[in-house]
Amino acid sequence: MKAEIIAVGTEILLGDILNTNAQYLSKELAALGIEVYFQTVVGDNPKRLKDTIFQALTRADLILTTGGLGPTEDDLTKETVAEYFEEELVLDEKALSQIQEMFDRIGKPMTENNRKQAMVPKENGIVLYNEYGTAPGIIIEKNGKTAVLMPGPPRETVPMFENQVKPYLQKKQEYTFVSEILRVAGIGESAMETMVKDLIDHQTNPTIAPYAKDGESILRITAKAKSEEEARSMIAPVKEQIRERLGNAVYAEGETNLQTVVAEMLLEQGKRIAVAESCTGGMIVSELVEYPGISSVLLEGCVTYSNEAKMHRLGVKRETLEKYTAVSKETAAEMAEGIAKNSGADIGIATTGIAGPDGGSAEQPIGLVYIGLYHNGKTEVKECHYTGKRNKIRHRATYQALNFLRKALQNEEV
Repeated sequence: MKAEIIAVGTEILLGDILNTNAQYLSKELAALGIEVYFQTVVGDNPKRLKDTIFQALTRADLILTTGGLGPTEDDLTKETVAEYFEEELVLDEKALSQIQEMFDRIGKPMTENNRKQAMVPKENGIVLYNEYGTAPGIIIEKNGKTAVLMPGPPRETVPMFENQVKPYLQKKQEYTFVSEILRVAGIGESAMETMVKDLIDHQTNPTIAPYAKDGESILRITAKAKSEEEARSMIAPVKEQIRERLGNAVYAEGETNLQTVVAEMLLEQGKRIAVAESCTGGMIVSELVEYPGISSVLLEGCVTYSNEAKMHRLGVKRETLEKYTAVSKETAAEMAEGIAKNSGADIGIATTGIAGPDGGSAEQPIGLVYIGLYHNGKTEVKECHYTGKRNKIRHRATYQALNFLRKALQNEEV
């Protein structure tokens, strides 16, 4: 089944609203084994909307639209699709009743134009009743083509797809597609791909797809089978092969992230931590505090940007700063040890570097970052070199610092 996703709305076309529906639907359709060949955004213009929908239905078996189901005159998705399928629209009393109930709950009168939202195909239509908004969705299947119409707000689109559209599409599929994710830290996407390239080159079923996302590398393993159980049994040996190649660089599976894994390790081990940041400017602490309950082990975080703050707050020696400068392995080491000892933490982690766009030199180029880690009475420092703009360097340094911490908590060489 070949699909096309169409987002309807001038506000999306102009960039006023981010089209998160397309990303969500693409991932969900891929998991169902439905190929998405096109994503389209069209404004609230009757002629362009008609041209877009009619053209999409010449090249796709299935179209999924979001938006254009509202009560105003320029909300014409349903009418346009009905015209294509030559379907008459009639009033659905249940949909109208639900719309009325929603207005009653918020204490506002329902206007006459809201009746338009309750109009549905007389034949060949499945109504998707909306529990989170006024516009019902619709599925029309006719002459080998299927159109799925959903409201635009993600808070309505997502549950409608999950609860009604997805089960409908699953029944259409002969096979089940199951994906499992391996999350990799400390190895770039290209290096990771090289390490498993022969597996990727010879893949058939399951398939292996590498991705880079938010500074980390991801491998998605997808199997096609008659059942979920069979698919997972096919994935297992491939996953094991990849783990053997990448070792402890595989830090987790599934939908999680590095900061969550590190926070859970800190809590499980009861290790108290304090953080001193210069170039990352509080990003490490910000990542850790997203985890509920981290306050029991995260003692404090300091942004010690100036040399004076490094000396007075962390105890970095003036001689160290004068001899080696603030961006040095010696300073990073004293920062990490100083924040740990001054706060009474078991672990101290620190960053110092040059994020740019100014301040670099031949000896200390932009992107040079030192990460210091004090743990079990021992201090280690990693020298890192990054490229890119200021915030990219800061984010990459933050991610690397969390990965160093992960390895230390696993009693590995950092």
